Amino acid sequence: MGDYADEMYQVSNILLQNRTEAHIDFLGSILGCKKKAKDAMFYSYRRHINGFAAQLDEAEVALIRKNPMVVTVFPNEERQLKTTNSWDFLSLGTNGAIPPHSLWKKARFGEDVIIGCIDTGIWPESASFHDQGFGPIPQRWKGRCDKDNGAPFPCNRKLIGAKYFYQGFVNRYGRRKYVVDTARDYNGHGTHTLSTAGGNFVPGASVFGMYNGTARGGAPKARVSAYKVCWPACLDADILKAFDHAIDDGVDIISISMGGAKSNYYDSAIAIGAFTAVKHGIPVVGSAGNDGPTPGTVLNTAPWIITVGASTIDRDITAYVHLQNGVRLKGKGLWKGVSDGRMYPLVRGEDARTHSASAANASVCEPGSLDPKKVKGKIVLCLSGSLTPMLKGETAARAGAVGMIICNHRTSSDASIHHHVLHTVHLNYIEALAIYAYMNTTKNPMGLITSTKVELGVKPAPVVADFSSRGPNKNTPEILKPDIIAPGADIMAAFTEAQSPSLLPSDVRRTKYAFMSGTSMACPVAAGVVALLKAIHPHWSPAAIRSALMTTATTLSNTNAPILDGTSSFEGTPFTNGAGLIRPNLAADPGLVYDLSLRDYETFLCAIGYNQTIMKTFTDNYTCPLVKPNIVNFNYPSITVPAFSAGSSVTVSRLLKNVGSPGTYVAQIHQPLGVLVSVKPNNLQFTKIGEERKFELTFTWAGNATSAPHDVYTFGDLIWSDGKHKVRSPIVVRTTLASNSIPKQLSLDTTINL
Repeated sequence: MGDYADEMYQVSNILLQNRTEAHIDFLGSILGCKKKAKDAMFYSYRRHINGFAAQLDEAEVALIRKNPMVVTVFPNEERQLKTTNSWDFLSLGTNGAIPPHSLWKKARFGEDVIIGCIDTGIWPESASFHDQGFGPIPQRWKGRCDKDNGAPFPCNRKLIGAKYFYQGFVNRYGRRKYVVDTARDYNGHGTHTLSTAGGNFVPGASVFGMYNGTARGGAPKARVSAYKVCWPACLDADILKAFDHAIDDGVDIISISMGGAKSNYYDSAIAIGAFTAVKHGIPVVGSAGNDGPTPGTVLNTAPWIITVGASTIDRDITAYVHLQNGVRLKGKGLWKGVSDGRMYPLVRGEDARTHSASAANASVCEPGSLDPKKVKGKIVLCLSGSLTPMLKGETAARAGAVGMIICNHRTSSDASIHHHVLHTVHLNYIEALAIYAYMNTTKNPMGLITSTKVELGVKPAPVVADFSSRGPNKNTPEILKPDIIAPGADIMAAFTEAQSPSLLPSDVRRTKYAFMSGTSMACPVAAGVVALLKAIHPHWSPAAIRSALMTTATTLSNTNAPILDGTSSFEGTPFTNGAGLIRPNLAADPGLVYDLSLRDYETFLCAIGYNQTIMKTFTDNYTCPLVKPNIVNFNYPSITVPAFSAGSSVTVSRLLKNVGSPGTYVAQIHQPLGVLVSVKPNNLQFTKIGEERKFELTFTWAGNATSAPHDVYTFGDLIWSDGKHKVRSPIVVRTTLASNSIPKQLSLDTTINL
């Protein structure tokens, strides 16, 4: 039923005579006094309906239900047509409606743009890939649908390609039983990502009957093609083969939600494949990785890849723990059942261990570690880590627990939605401390877990997801990564029907849609937006599209304050959120772009020291100039100076191209702390589309270099504006050469965070 302290319920048909006063008297008898009843009640129905509406918690509702005078109690749920919230949060839609300024309308929902997804395959029967209302397949398409274990693969005018590649996997691991001749998705990841990018409209989509809404991808009218390369491991040979086919088939965009730590671009299949795609004018969108919040963990750092970090949205799927002492703790929870409102004994995993299990193993609820005699009929507390949350729940359920509370420890940040087999709530570290303090001071601790509740309008949002990998870019510090952030936490999209979303073999449940979290989910959100931009600007280069996304992104949340870095109270930086959260409607008309050609990328490879032999991995017929190019002048939309020593001066250049109306743009700089940045010229005039103008930024020390902060990163930004457009570039400066380690970031009271 959700959290009754914040959720509103109506109690109707109470057989009383003096309606309003009687309602207050009745509710006061439950809450303890009339004042509490008046504070809780916000409607008294006095004319043709006898009832009232009030904010109540679950225990209070349970008491009301027991009263023989009460006919019914029901939640104040939203009944209007609603959508899955990611796209509304990005202002493409509003409560199921599509405003006139929406990029969805301008781009005709990505009509006939072709999105290729390199992943675990696709579940073709999903309603997200139905082709109702689609015309003939574009004639330029050269792809096909491989056989489905010898039978025809059920492609259509929406799902126009499905291929699989496993020779790289088989070569390394042998032919396993799960390596089958089909692009069908038995994992769920690929179906989820491709439907997020380009899934069609599906009214009434839900997860186990909960959270009903209209599912749709970023480009609902795009065509899609799946390239299966994961079995479940994803091998470079198969990935590169998929790139090769996707480019030849004629995709317009490639979305790839995978990555690995590679120190060199020339030994990365993704970097090489993406370079080849971009060479053919195909934007490649990649995930930043899920190793946050550790600095320097960002993946897919090649400058020709649009690298996407993950954020939250303004929707939470929650459950609460009510302790017998009156304390209420908020956490994440997804459970179809209804809480019975009863308090149950609480027990820590380590206090319920079997004779053969260690306290450490039982504390994280490892399989076989819990004694049913100590767990049955209780809510068990399991620490996060060591194994998946779903496996912990299976362990607790088999031991007879009625519920589970997962408690994050200090170094754990995951609190995403999971499809548990047991009534479960996941608490962050601070909330976990509170429940452990209660248990340590209470002889017979008791508590209850409320039912799942969907909360909309959550603030602040977005917040950078804790799991989202952070910069700086260890491979090429001069290139800021991630580029942008997009919604990637608790994203609902299509799922395979071959297994349960809990991924547990013992779980027989199936669902057509599921929640997943990761930069794997943020990547296709951005890819869907790229498809929309491609629809209205078919001749824009991949670099122009990335520039439009970055320079129009926002660094502010829905509280008009800076986006926060995960669950901390600290402001995000370009290392957490790149240029910021994408704003699709503004990206459609960025005014100016930082463009890059194939020659620019080739020059970049020369600048990072690649010789002619290595260069042939990426391109033919290019000879590096005799004078090594300066990488800081690479025409990227962000500006990073990773080696700014005391007393020095650095000048970098950029080139802006007009893609909008004629106008004069004036520069505004928010200075990084301790650094003085000047721009020359400080205004740029454009008279036609395609016109380019060069400018230079000069970095000098502000004040006394000996007293300036050393061995830190400091941040600012550059904004070019003509009064209508704001073309924003993050500025990142490392103020020392004294150490090869990752420097500290300046504290919030001394850093200009934008």
